[in-house]
Amino acid sequence: MTNINWSKINTVLLDMDGTLLDLNFDTEFWLEHIPDIIAQKNKISLQQAKSEMMQKYGAVQGKIEWYCLDYWQKELNLPILELKQELSHLIKIRDDVIPFLDTLKAAGKRIVLVTNAHPDSLSLKIEKTQLDLHISELISCHIFGVTKECQTLWQQLQSTLNFDKHSTLFVDDSQQVLLAAQEFGIKYIMAVANPNSTIPAKNIDGFTNVLDYRSLLSEIE
Repeated sequence: MTNINWSKINTVLLDMDGTLLDLNFDTEFWLEHIPDIIAQKNKISLQQAKSEMMQKYGAVQGKIEWYCLDYWQKELNLPILELKQELSHLIKIRDDVIPFLDTLKAAGKRIVLVTNAHPDSLSLKIEKTQLDLHISELISCHIFGVTKECQTLWQQLQSTLNFDKHSTLFVDDSQQVLLAAQEFGIKYIMAVANPNSTIPAKNIDGFTNVLDYRSLLSEIE
């Protein structure tokens, strides 16, 4: 049992990567595939390429650039979207997601995907997973120019969606993002403890954590 009062929830805001989709694709792409290409391109060791990329990632972490394919294409002089296609077989919906989404829909909840992902990345993932068959509203934060880590994003999102903070549930796998949602005043917040199927689960302190959405189905009303 969770401490979430489902009868009070009208709107469910859901992150995409790590929350609905297995984070393994993104981890593999940014931490392994890109460094490998950089190493070959610049004729340096893989370890050096990984070190250089971690510095580049750290410089823009939490900012819109970190999620922007255009930014990385220019920064690295690489066809990022084409390279993503090379690993697109790794794009997968979590096994527990479709039953969860369908149960929320049957209970009359408004379901909105809110992702920091670039629109092109969102399109690729929708194409591969058909998530749009289960979620009617899909939002890339790029249309607002800021990420979910920022309070201005939440202000613009509420203005656009007209949701009530007190009857809204937000689900994400990033502690920084969850804290931002909490600061904004979203009443119900849930953390995903196992965003990547290849990495052991780890609870995010301070929040209700979920490992398998199917464990929630009997509570939803």
